[in-house]
Amino acid sequence: QVQLVESGGGLVQAGGSLRLSCAASGRTFSNLHMGWFRQAPGKEREFVSGIRRGGDTQYYADSVKGRFNISTDNTKNMVYRQMNSLKPEGTAVYSCAATELYTGSYVDTRQYSVWGQGTQDTVSS
Repeated sequence: QVQLVESGGGLVQAGGSLRLSCAASGRTFSNLHMGWFRQAPGKEREFVSGIRRGGDTQYYADSVKGRFNISTDNTKNMVYRQMNSLKPEGTAVYSCAATELYTGSYVDTRQYSVWGQGTQDTVSS
């Protein structure tokens, strides 16, 4: 069973940057497809970014393209999300997710079998 633990994030001013980390254990990391999602108060969980196992292909929501970057370090079983030029509307709980079985969409939450506990990121205006 895969286990995911996020770290990083916190409070930042608009225009600033944050870097989140997600540590995976329990499975061969290179077999995992990974995703990052966020959920703002009163809103549904939404896709932020995803990365194909092996790390050669990344996917981004239109709202974060050019500002966010997802990457992996297979030697450390880590996935990272660098967020730049943050906006107040980016305030949310951010969670990483993983699956060994790719079913066609990194955007769909049902694609993922394991979720991290989530971390609160707050962007002040």
